[in-house]
Amino acid sequence: MTDDRLKPVLDRIDAEMPAAQERLLEFLRIPSISTDPEYKGETRRAAEWLAKDIEGLGLDSAGLRDTPGHPMVVGHGGPDGGAHLLFYGHYDVQPVDPLNLWDRDPFDPAIEETENGPVIRGRGASDDKGQLMTFVEACRAWVAVHGALPCRLTFFFEGEEESGSPSLIPFLEENREELQADVALICDTGMAAPGVPSIATQLRGMLKDEFTIHGPKLDLHSGHYGGPALNPLREISKIVASFHDETGRVAVEGFYEGVEEVPAELLAQWEDIGIDETAYLGHAGMTVAHGESGYSALVQQWARPTLEINGMWGGYTGVGSKTVIPAEAHCKLTCRLVGQQDPAALRRAVRAHVEARLPQDASVEWKGELDGAPAAVFDTTRPEFTGAREALTQEWDRDAVFTAMGGSIPVAGYFRQVLGMESMLIGFASEDDRIHSPNEKYDVAAFHRGTRSWARILAELSK
Repeated sequence: MTDDRLKPVLDRIDAEMPAAQERLLEFLRIPSISTDPEYKGETRRAAEWLAKDIEGLGLDSAGLRDTPGHPMVVGHGGPDGGAHLLFYGHYDVQPVDPLNLWDRDPFDPAIEETENGPVIRGRGASDDKGQLMTFVEACRAWVAVHGALPCRLTFFFEGEEESGSPSLIPFLEENREELQADVALICDTGMAAPGVPSIATQLRGMLKDEFTIHGPKLDLHSGHYGGPALNPLREISKIVASFHDETGRVAVEGFYEGVEEVPAELLAQWEDIGIDETAYLGHAGMTVAHGESGYSALVQQWARPTLEINGMWGGYTGVGSKTVIPAEAHCKLTCRLVGQQDPAALRRAVRAHVEARLPQDASVEWKGELDGAPAAVFDTTRPEFTGAREALTQEWDRDAVFTAMGGSIPVAGYFRQVLGMESMLIGFASEDDRIHSPNEKYDVAAFHRGTRSWARILAELSK
């Protein structure tokens, strides 16, 4: 495939961008809030809208697949014999609360002018309907110009991503053969910095746990037992304080097994992104990074593991005072994992750390086996990564970078675990898109150039 075939596709995208924006606005008007049963019908309507839209891409098949929850949308099309790509996105959206903080109806989207250019405002504009449609619109342009898709494609759209994806793994397992492809493309991420095209190649894993420290048999009067009584809040505070040393390093024995330093070549790419650490920290009201000493804020976020306390409570928390020594105290924690850290081994290590520090007359109760998933590191030596990086570089007139993500995108791990398939995470969202928050937006320029980017990537990967 040559640049001569690509240019008319890019021209078509440019000319049809107003119509593409109108289609996105229509899609955004459907309140597909997957977590709220009240919106079950609307969520299905969004799936039906999407299935009908991709039918126009000349697919062999496209339609809804029912699950115990919301339906999947699956479509197949394009010529056999060459590359086979699977594209994933999700059509469900987050709830809109608090509604009073929105400047307009979240499901009455519009294009608004801002000091930084026009944006598409509405729930789902960035996460993930707008991003999903960049790929669909790129495919639409290919079909309009050449009469067919450039390679074999499987479209796979989920309706439960924002509510924990309970149907995803069973669906993948039941349809493993049908969903096989060379690589999965996921557009549910962002650019590392404005104007910096990015391919996320590392995702941190996740470990969740919760425990309760039990002390006295019942809440005690502090006048009667203050002094001799064991106070679970005091003991849990000491345990939580022991999780880190004075340098910010996690002090749990064995915590860093499987953690590696960032390779020099990759670190150089990250340093070239041009992220303003002061501005990044200032956005959250901080002046310095508070993680491990010796690492930049970016490396702390992308490539170092963490142990965070997400909640700690006990005793009386109501209005006024109650002179009580509580019978128990509670803690919720999460760990973000990197490299080859093993969630199961790490869970055992964290629990052993807590149990070794229990004083006499105290006991600990753990809340079952909560979520745990390893980090994902993708093979950037594969030709798909090379081709996608070259395509992004051409479109954005600067070197695309391989980045990491501080968060977790479980579907990428599931594709590897269930389908044995690597993923490329390429997105065009911005840090200020306010996803999951009031007044979500997607830059019109990002929607346009994201669509052009996918057209270029399809050209590269289908050569």
